[in-house]
Amino acid sequence: MKKLILSVGILLSSYVGFGQLHLTADLRDAVQAALKKDVELTNQSLEKEKLELERKGIWDKYLPKVEATALYGYLNSKGTLDLPTLYLPITGYPLFSGASDFSVKGQAFHGGVMAKTVLFSGGQIANGAKAVQYKNEGTGYMMQLRTDEVIKDIILSFDQLEMLRSAEKLIDESDKRLNKESQRVTKAIAAGLAVPYDRDKIKLATLELKAKRADIHRSQELLVLKIQQATGMDKIAIETCKHEVTPVIITDALTTGNRNEIKALESFKAASEYAVKKEKGSLLPTLGAFGGYSYSSLFNGEISTPLTILNTTARLKTKELTFNPTWMVGLAMNWELFGGFERKHKIEQAKLNVQQMENKLGDTKEKIELQFKKSKIEYESASEQIEIARQREAVARNNNELASKQYQAGLIGVTERLTAETDLYKESLNELDAVIKQRQAALDTYQAAGVLHSLISTK
Repeated sequence: MKKLILSVGILLSSYVGFGQLHLTADLRDAVQAALKKDVELTNQSLEKEKLELERKGIWDKYLPKVEATALYGYLNSKGTLDLPTLYLPITGYPLFSGASDFSVKGQAFHGGVMAKTVLFSGGQIANGAKAVQYKNEGTGYMMQLRTDEVIKDIILSFDQLEMLRSAEKLIDESDKRLNKESQRVTKAIAAGLAVPYDRDKIKLATLELKAKRADIHRSQELLVLKIQQATGMDKIAIETCKHEVTPVIITDALTTGNRNEIKALESFKAASEYAVKKEKGSLLPTLGAFGGYSYSSLFNGEISTPLTILNTTARLKTKELTFNPTWMVGLAMNWELFGGFERKHKIEQAKLNVQQMENKLGDTKEKIELQFKKSKIEYESASEQIEIARQREAVARNNNELASKQYQAGLIGVTERLTAETDLYKESLNELDAVIKQRQAALDTYQAAGVLHSLISTK
């Protein structure tokens, strides 16, 4: 996660642009804070670290394992000994005729060190490590998908906040104009040139603006809380964040070749293919080498065996019987020739996983291409709406100025005057809303092409 934060911080360290999308320094800081705080990104980063440790753990199986053992105990054993019969040369009397029983007891100690290592695993270790490596690579691409989502969400949140600020300014301007009209109407009523109805209509319009201002303040508070949760920034820093809401002009030819979903699925498919090779490797023998040193001793012991010739039992006491050192070096092979159908089923299961990934990859490519075309169409439509919204705002502004002059000249009533004021407010907001929708459509198009993260990160 630290590497992610560092790379993002470096890539966003200057005023950036790609096409016509720009981030101010304040917004860069907000994006970086959101990437740092996002729990899903943090967990994905930790998952990558876990997979890397798993990969290293698989390769570590080639490293020799060294084991030390020590044993001390009391030994008491009975057995049977049958030695070849030996005949005395003079008497011809047979010795060791038949089997003889004996017993051994005493204290025993054994200690040793043994080293073992795998020489050949049928490719299971190498293919298993490759499978985890590609799985980790796919997780990295999925991590970039989440990065794009966070970046887009922060930009659009500040876009909405800027729209609310602009709406509040428009309300302030309308409020000032209505206050002037209210003062003029009040004087006109006193002079008998107007009726109280006109004053009440203006007052009603003023109250409507007040209600809109209260709604805007509520929306601002909720949006600030959302940004606080996403970035960890304090309220003052969010409210004073400088942000520019301008149309985004896409000047590059975009395709879906860079979509991280495709790259992730291709990596996951490669991981599944290596998993098949790994399972097939279980059909081959495993070859290993070992070497060790041991020390064994039997002390304060006694060996008892019956002597049939003398009709008695011989008891031989031993102070110490030691084997030191005992060296052992060799090779070992383990080959499971038949263990039921478990290995066969695992291979078939791994093949089915590959087939699933192929199906998902093909389906995702089709959906991504459709999403990309849809985003481009929406972007083109949203871009056209900006110019229309600007023309409507210009017409509404001219109408408002004309209505104000006509109202002062007594050519129109207060209702027509207030309608023109309301239209100007609506069309001014509509123009900014069109710009924000166009920006969102542009971000969606860049995201559909899989270049949003690199777009934001380009100096």
